[in-house]
Amino acid sequence: MMKRKKLLLFLVIICFTVSMGCKDTPVAEQKTINDLEETAPYYQGEPLKVAVIGLVHTHVHWILGREKWGDIEIVGIVEPNRELALAYSKQHGYSMDIVHDTMDELYAATKPEAVTAFNTIYDHLKVVEFFAPKGVHIMVEKPLAVSWQHAQKMAEIAKANKVYLLTNYETSWYGSNYDAHARINQKNEIGAIQRMVFHHGHPGPIEIGCNTEFLEWLTDPVLNGGGALTDFGCYGANLATWFLKGEKPVSVAAISRNYKPEKYPNVDDDATIILNYKESQVIVQASWNWSHNRKDMEIYGASGYVICKNGEDMEILLNEEDGPLVSKAAALEMGVHDPFAYLNNVVKNEVVIADFSVSSLENNLIVMQILEIAKEAATTGKTIAWDTFFAEPQR
Repeated sequence: MMKRKKLLLFLVIICFTVSMGCKDTPVAEQKTINDLEETAPYYQGEPLKVAVIGLVHTHVHWILGREKWGDIEIVGIVEPNRELALAYSKQHGYSMDIVHDTMDELYAATKPEAVTAFNTIYDHLKVVEFFAPKGVHIMVEKPLAVSWQHAQKMAEIAKANKVYLLTNYETSWYGSNYDAHARINQKNEIGAIQRMVFHHGHPGPIEIGCNTEFLEWLTDPVLNGGGALTDFGCYGANLATWFLKGEKPVSVAAISRNYKPEKYPNVDDDATIILNYKESQVIVQASWNWSHNRKDMEIYGASGYVICKNGEDMEILLNEEDGPLVSKAAALEMGVHDPFAYLNNVVKNEVVIADFSVSSLENNLIVMQILEIAKEAATTGKTIAWDTFFAEPQR
């Protein structure tokens, strides 16, 4: 029990955040992770009724193939591509009876409490426009939106209807990232952050065998909002915004490249984004040209560094004299260990934590601003001042 309490306290400290119109909830009614009752083996109670909107984003296998812990129930799926839906039903065992062609059909049949969007990034706005006015909470796959313009509309609709609008990243569930956050922002083990470097990507969506349905929109500049810059640039922007507590850059520079035009003729396949803050610098290297799959980060402070090599392996230097330490981060506790458990706890238990953590709307609006200005910087070849760019009309 003592170990569990420590883990719960740790999770509160590291600020797993959700933000929405729920801020209107009286403070006395707001709950934290510490308020959740212990369950065995993990979850007891009524599951959250969740609908899956789209199957064309292959991250959907995360929810379809997830262990049945009893915390969520998939009550319906929207996917007009019956062939794709049938293939996944054979793979994961769901009934084709729960598959609908449209959001209207699904809502009439199921009345879900929450939806998870695994359609194109462009269509995230349509999901919010349809479900938010009905009081249905929403989680989308990263990034939040296809553009800053779409993101603003989505946020406005979600806030007006007081529903949660969360963004899911794979790295949001890495124990190493939370260990690093606690060491740096709570324990101050390496001093003030001076530089952060993010490496995210893989050898390429074609190279790693993404299916046709995924490739059709992932490599489309309209449906995805870009190529590697959008697909993987959002990870570093998201984590940097969390570690820097919602601070916005002073200026942004970026270079995007197309090393494989024969495979990706319409979008960039490599991007480097440089975010200049008042007291620090962030470098985001997003690519479909890595020799291997990677999602790692390096954070350098005034007196040391923390490197997260993956979800658990870390290297930590507190001072040069003692040299680096090798560490393995603990996994996140059940109940907040993956996006769908987290979604359940947010909706069912009204878990509301600090702003600017990885799933929060505030964080991901800044991410969309970073991506928008980075695309402009890459196109023009200029370093662009943040305040100037967002002061201009029609941004």
